[in-house]
Amino acid sequence: MKRYLNTLYVTTQDAWVVKDGANLVVRLDQSEIGRVPMHLLGAVVGIGLVGFTAPVLAACAEAGITVSMLDRNGRFQARVEGPVSGNVLLRRAQYRVADQPAQAAIYAGGALLAKLDGQRAVLRRALRDHGAAMTADAGAALAGAETLIGAALGRVQRIMAAPEADAQGVGALDRLRGIEGEAAAQYFAVFGHLLRVDDPGMRFEGRSRRPPRDPVNALLSFLYVLLTHDCRSALETAGLDPAVGFLHRDRPGRPGLALDLMEEFRPGLADRLALTLINRREIGARDFTRDAAGGFTLKDDARKRVLVAWTERKRETLTHPFLNEPAAFGLMPHLQALLLARTLRGDLDAYPPWLPK
Repeated sequence: MKRYLNTLYVTTQDAWVVKDGANLVVRLDQSEIGRVPMHLLGAVVGIGLVGFTAPVLAACAEAGITVSMLDRNGRFQARVEGPVSGNVLLRRAQYRVADQPAQAAIYAGGALLAKLDGQRAVLRRALRDHGAAMTADAGAALAGAETLIGAALGRVQRIMAAPEADAQGVGALDRLRGIEGEAAAQYFAVFGHLLRVDDPGMRFEGRSRRPPRDPVNALLSFLYVLLTHDCRSALETAGLDPAVGFLHRDRPGRPGLALDLMEEFRPGLADRLALTLINRREIGARDFTRDAAGGFTLKDDARKRVLVAWTERKRETLTHPFLNEPAAFGLMPHLQALLLARTLRGDLDAYPPWLPK
């Protein structure tokens, strides 16, 4: 188990989470391996074969502690929570914006600006720090992708300034989604050049998700699931509905707004951590298994190491670009959720996306 800020991660397979007074206790084979006071927690995440007793679920629901269950790949399975709190007027404002494409495009554009800026920063950092050691082809490919993503940023800004339909009648949201897809294709087409290891098992030939067709994709997908969980929790804490987004279309069972918020942090938090773990050889091909369908999965001990690195990364202190105040990286989604709520309420003129300097 591992606690970061107000979230408890339980990764020990076959462990059970039980209640003892005002504490949550993690047990394995009748032995206590961890104990956390409930008042310190806002969420509990069980990954893999982790059980929760009925008293634990009831007590967490009553205390407002969300319990999430992920499979061994980190894919969301279920969520247990008490009555949804949150300001009904805030959620009505969120729904009104989501139902008006021109307004939704402003918020969608903000999330996309942050994502593209983060992707460009990842490529620029690689060129700055390791460009001299790259082959000419790799350097040219990264530089070309960085230029194209920079151009995409300009297109997003122009759409946000005039979110009406274009001359062909295509709406702003559709154009933004098209730009997002094009930029993602460019980014992941060169992502393999960011890997500086000779391990042939850690090659990256393109993004694949269901199932991840190589270890790099498996690691990225696991980190994205963790980030989505954090963003969903941040939005619910702020009183927003994580299911109704602006950039992502509504789909049953999909947390659209959580995915919108995740885009702001995906390159700087998840992608950079994946690259660090691989390039420092802390995670390698030996740390994955392949199933009969050809999908790759992190082994249990490797998953624990990734979670430790994830929590350590979230402990790093950064200065929030809009608030100009220091905070742990793991708190940044919560601060962005609060800024989004304030904007929807009309307390801010415009939503300030995550654009670190």
